[in-house]
Amino acid sequence: MSLFTAQPSDSTATPSRKAQSWQIKLLYDGECPLCVREINFLRKRDAGRGLVAFVNIADDDYTAEANGGIDFETAMGRIHAILANGTVITNVEVFRRVYETLGMGWIYAATRLPVIGLIVDKLYVIWADWRLPMTRRPNLAIVVAQRQQRLECKQKERCRME
Repeated sequence: MSLFTAQPSDSTATPSRKAQSWQIKLLYDGECPLCVREINFLRKRDAGRGLVAFVNIADDDYTAEANGGIDFETAMGRIHAILANGTVITNVEVFRRVYETLGMGWIYAATRLPVIGLIVDKLYVIWADWRLPMTRRPNLAIVVAQRQQRLECKQKERCRME
């Protein structure tokens, strides 16, 4: 049995002899400018402690197998994270947990209140549905198809992207 640690390259977790040091693995879209801004903020707060493993789902090396079984399309639809025990969490709960892990739980504390939490959760769903067009990117079906074409081209080692 091999244990995993996050590597600086961000793409996927790779085998290591060291035990995992992260408490939460955050899957993010490295092609989303707003997502990248948030990740940069969180990396600064992590300050090299390795409490959060940052995994760029937009990396062609991203695999579901190394990331809780979460395929690219699913990961692109909503934010996901994996807790150290293997539990997969989604949506605003990801932000709550990441911020808690980094000692900033107070930022999302109010979202644990029933009414506020319900409103924030619903707003996140709206944001997630509109994230791609708001960042001037193609819709999810096109993003998935483009990635699939890129991966197939890599396997063939020759291909012309259209």
